Amino acid sequence: MSNTVYWLLETIIKDGESENLKALMDEMVSATKENEPGAIIYDWSVSEDGKKCNILEMYKDSEAVMNHMGIFGKNYAARFMSILEIKKYVCYGNPDEKVVSALSKLGVVFMKPLGGFHR
Repeated sequence: MSNTVYWLLETIIKDGESENLKALMDEMVSATKENEPGAIIYDWSVSEDGKKCNILEMYKDSEAVMNHMGIFGKNYAARFMSILEIKKYVCYGNPDEKVVSALSKLGVVFMKPLGGFHR
């Protein structure tokens, strides 16, 4: 069984925050790519109308998730929440108790693996 943990975060971009979103995204993507080897996927997408932003993240294990969350909380959380409104946050994979506890505070829905594979 895989130890990966991944999620899809669906957000609404707050009015007038598109440029701030782009700047924050550039900073976060660059820092995550350079400093978090446990981040496997870190992909931001925006709707055609520019009103929604979805973020797909995958981490090799729960330790990598906790590392990311620590960095996010310290450096980005306040700006992130001032720019984006979270509409839906669904976590997949096999998070450990620490990750479940930390993400539960954010209203995350957890989906347990049923079947399938990752290559």
